[in-house]
Amino acid sequence: MFSIIIPTFNNLQYLKCCIKSILETSKLDNEIIVHVNDDLNGETRDYLNKNHIKYTFSKKNIGLCSSINLAVKSSSKRYILYTHDDMYFCPGWENSLVNEINKINHTLFYISGSMIEANSGHIPYDCGNSLENFDEEKLLNNYMNLHIDDHQGSHFSPHCVHIDVWNKVRGFSEEFNPGMGSDPDFNMKLWKIGVRIFKGLNSFKVYHFGSLTTRKNKNIIRNKGDLTFLKKWGISTKFFKKYYLKSKTKYYGPLNNPNKNIFYFIDLLKCKIKLFYLNLNLYFI
Repeated sequence: MFSIIIPTFNNLQYLKCCIKSILETSKLDNEIIVHVNDDLNGETRDYLNKNHIKYTFSKKNIGLCSSINLAVKSSSKRYILYTHDDMYFCPGWENSLVNEINKINHTLFYISGSMIEANSGHIPYDCGNSLENFDEEKLLNNYMNLHIDDHQGSHFSPHCVHIDVWNKVRGFSEEFNPGMGSDPDFNMKLWKIGVRIFKGLNSFKVYHFGSLTTRKNKNIIRNKGDLTFLKKWGISTKFFKKYYLKSKTKYYGPLNNPNKNIFYFIDLLKCKIKLFYLNLNLYFI
């Protein structure tokens, strides 16, 4: 059913927690594929080998986009489900996804979960921000009572697409490595091939410990994803989310083309001005 793709970078204990939560709540014929970046002491690969979990490997950190693309090449299932290694899957996620896919009954969709975090996310609810203070019992006793409306334009992982759609857009664009801006870019590529269902599900919940890789590794260089997106598509990520994806609004069905009112054209002009100055600066560098 699902090829569950998890990139990881020297984050073994959280990866174990993530995989455990998936295996304990899954009944279908899924596969987990981990891309292992770096793994200096070999512990992550030892764990995966011992537990017969598929993985790909790179000697250095090749970035989120390249990691996911490489792992997907080893996939054998119909649906690609991408997640982070610092996420805990709450029970019911599998039924939620299957029911939604069956309801849609075609392949042109992008389905996301709803993210619970201590202080932010879709649903702010504090069950700890690390494994050391993670209150798993509190989460499992209360997650079903935490509600958010099914929402439009969700671009947070975990997210799910059909393998044919993934292949058609050629996965993530690697110019967005190490990863900032890669989700909106992926969404734009989906939009260009006709996807109009961008839906975040209330019933598919994960707990997110909160960007562990960047918190633990202060030397990671963040790419300027917003500028890369602007140069590539001629509009900003903010403009795309507001007028195309209608992000953070209640889900009412497949999206339509943007309503080109006066505010649309004012914001579009702002994008074009910003792009002009960006190209001007690049020209004189």
